[in-house]
This record gives sequence, structure tokens and C-alpha cells, in this order.
Amino acid sequence: MDHILYLQCLICGKKYSPKEIEYICPEHGTEGIVDVRYDYDLLKSRINRAGLAENPDYSIWRYKPLLPVDANTQTPPLAIGWTPLYEAPRLANQLGINHLWVKDDGRLPTASFKDRASAMAVVKAGEQQAEIITTASTGNAAAALSGICASVGQKNVIFVPESAPPAKIAQLLVYNSTVMLVKGTYDDAFELCLEAAGEYGWYNRNTGYNPYMTEGKKTAAYEICEQMNWQAPEVIFVSVGDGCIIGGLHKGLKDLRALGWIDRMPRLIGVQAKGSNFLYEAWKNGEDVLGKAPVSGQTVADSISAGLPRDRIKALAAVTETGGAFVQVSDDEILAAIPRLAQGTGVFGEPAGAAAFAGLVRAVDEGLVEANERIVILNTGSGLKDINSAMTAVEMTGVHPHHIEPSLDAVKALMGKP
Repeated sequence: MDHILYLQCLICGKKYSPKEIEYICPEHGTEGIVDVRYDYDLLKSRINRAGLAENPDYSIWRYKPLLPVDANTQTPPLAIGWTPLYEAPRLANQLGINHLWVKDDGRLPTASFKDRASAMAVVKAGEQQAEIITTASTGNAAAALSGICASVGQKNVIFVPESAPPAKIAQLLVYNSTVMLVKGTYDDAFELCLEAAGEYGWYNRNTGYNPYMTEGKKTAAYEICEQMNWQAPEVIFVSVGDGCIIGGLHKGLKDLRALGWIDRMPRLIGVQAKGSNFLYEAWKNGEDVLGKAPVSGQTVADSISAGLPRDRIKALAAVTETGGAFVQVSDDEILAAIPRLAQGTGVFGEPAGAAAFAGLVRAVDEGLVEANERIVILNTGSGLKDINSAMTAVEMTGVHPHHIEPSLDAVKALMGKP
């Protein structure tokens, strides 16, 4: 991996070789998140847009030279990446904007964006010949790790709050993970996972702790720009919990700018639920994210429930360095966005995925975007992950099924004569 210059602490700036530390800068306890820094001049000699266009591998590994792995690294067999980017003219028209796309990561193998990072975790754990990989999650990261581990026969231990949606817990059990349902919050599960990983020597996939998770997630930014013929959008909306996804998008965009593949840096707008709005508050009030106390982390959008975002340094930088913003939306706004997004595009998002669209609606109301800007919203997970929330959402709109007798007359009574 000669294309990696060093790992740099985002708090003190200290630099380390990849072999010098496993996860974090030891000067800051569990908060010393580091960033992987690359030799872009070397990368320019190894990959270019023309060569990429000839690559038949439409997965995240088409970008392997830009990732923290060797060229001959074996990768998981599941088809991860290159999710569709749909134009959404009807939704755009409803909002009074001209150009809107939806990137649907609910189409990934375990039905969420987190497959990108978990694939990277499995590869990096394989480099270390780790016997067990572990993670803490509200559900999606856990399911992603569980499924990708199943694809290669890798043992794993998962920590999730016992309040996680049943569909996500079902995924873990189907994949035969060792599942710890923690009687507490995501933050409780995270801390317990850290302790257990340290005690048993397990490879730790945790967001905001393992720096390589950002590197997996950045591939979505590569795809968006490539799918738009390298004409980067002006704005990208993404829901934010721990902050690793928005930080990953930022990293990917910085890579592309450094390589000269895009000529602008899109504004990144992070969308948080009002009950889990740590980063919105910190950004709005100019607070120190390392000293700020946790928030409640309560929201119907379990995937972005985080009282103390673990990747908060990268998340805040993603917004401030791109001239973006954070917006907050209520749970009712999130639920209302689920059927509206589905009916306008055919994309069925879970609450956290639909939150990105709810954030766009809010941003339009607040004048944060212009009508002629090209805007992308990222759906981070399938609505099938949380059917209870989806049913609540449609009930709010007054949509309901019709119970009828098994006869044509019953259909006519409801629909009228043809």
C-alpha cells in the first residue's frame, strides 16, 4: 500500500504509518480518529477517468487504486456498489427546483449504504487474519457486516440495542451472527463493543473509531460523480447520525478534486432528526464537538440515532469546508417523507433514508438551495428495514387498504362501473 502516505490524527495532527497504529491516535483515548492520507501524484499514474470507463467491474472495487488495499487483495463476492442514480423530475417540480436525483443505496446486498464500509472492514480484517470481527450498530451496519461476513465465512459478534427494528435483528440471525441485544442505547452498545473488542482482541469495525470505514463510504461520492459524467452536483443531501457517511462523501469528493476529476466541491447538507441533533446544534452555535455534551438521541429514524456522534469531527468538517449546512427535521417530517419519496420516484426508503428528502424540503423552505442547482439526495436504506414506521407513515397520509368480498361486484362497488 505504497499509495498511503500516513494516517493523521484529526485532533493533534500527529502522523503515523499504517503499521504503527491499528485504529486511533493513542494520545486521545477513544476519540483520536485519524484520516488516511494518499499520494495523489502516485495515484494519477495508476488510474484515470478514461481507464476507469473501460473497467467492467461495476462495484466499489472498480476504484481499488483509490482505496487502502493492495491491487491483489481478495474482495468479498457480493456485488457492492454502483447503485442507481435516478432522476426525479416530479419531486423536483413539486419543490420548485429544476434538477434532482436520488441515489438509492437501499439496493445494496443487505439493503443499506453500510455495505460499503463493512466490505472494507472484512477486507482489512482479512489482512490481519482476524478470527472475529465486531461492531456496534443501530442495525444497518450490523446487518451489513453480518451479511458480508456470511459471504466469506467470517465469524462476527454484533452489539445492537434491543430496541432495533425486528427486520434488522432478523437479518443478523439469518446470517448466523453472534448477536448481543444490549439493554440500553446505541451509545451503550458502542462502549460495550469497544470494551469487548479490547478484551478479546477482535477486529473492530466501529464507525468513528476504525478510519477505514470512511474509505469504504467515500465510494458513493465517486459513483455519484461518475454517473453524472464527472459533472459534480452543486448540492448533496444526506442524513446524519454518527457522521461517518457525510464524512465519507467529503473524503471521496476531496480525492476527486485532488485528482482533477471534478472541477467543483459540492455543498454537503447534513440532515438530523430533532431528537438526535448534536451536530446541528454544534454547527449552528459554533460549539466544540469534542467538549459538547451528548443529546438524547431519540428519533423514529433509528439509523441516525446517536446521542454522541462518533465521527463528529469529520462530519462537521464535511459541512463547514464545503460551505454546506446542517438542517433538522421532526419525526413527523421524516415519516411524511417516506411515502412522498416513494410515490414520487418509486424509491422506498427507511426513515433515515427518507430523512434526506425531508431535509431537502426543509432546505427549500429555508432558502438554502437555488432552483437551478443540481441536487442529489442519498437514500441510505430500504424501507423494508422498518415496516412499522412505513405503516405509520401511510396512516398519517390517510392511505389504507380496502377489505372486500372475493367478487367482481365488490370491486365495482368500490371502483364504480368500467
